[in-house]
Amino acid sequence: MKTFSFIKHFPLLFLAILMTSCISLRKAPSIATHKIATAKKFQRKFPRETAFIFEDPKDADKFYNFINTKFELNDMDVGFDVPISINKVTYYLTYHEAEIPNKKLNLLGLAVDASLKIKGLDPIFQDGYVEREGHWFLAITIYDSDGKNCLKRSYPARKIVLDYLRLLQNEYLNTSSF
Repeated sequence: MKTFSFIKHFPLLFLAILMTSCISLRKAPSIATHKIATAKKFQRKFPRETAFIFEDPKDADKFYNFINTKFELNDMDVGFDVPISINKVTYYLTYHEAEIPNKKLNLLGLAVDASLKIKGLDPIFQDGYVEREGHWFLAITIYDSDGKNCLKRSYPARKIVLDYLRLLQNEYLNTSSF
């Protein structure tokens, strides 16, 4: 009676698993609610400032429309130094958005196209070897009238500003009309 030899079939098994799987090239960060961090460390396109960062699950331009409508900006300077009032003190809100995609390499597609190319045939996947799934993130900074970042740990009214930003985030995420 013949027995299955795992060691003998391991290369074939390994190759089969490798060819039918995807390799993760990049994974977007996971933020449960929000994160206070230096925005530039989170995403290179963001400024080098302490920011309130959260994932935006809504479609493009929804946050723009939300800020534009909430603060009655009439499409003027939306997202840049928007004056807001917290406890009768004026602060200035600026936001930035960026996409951080998950990227996966499809090894099966790459192998199939390589074998077709060897045989002189046209590829099937047409360079579609990398799958992208986008995740959008918003980074909000708040400054006082003296230009000080209100999200830094040393800022005296930091807790009040953070509470306001949490409420603003909840209002945005729970509003469907924008």
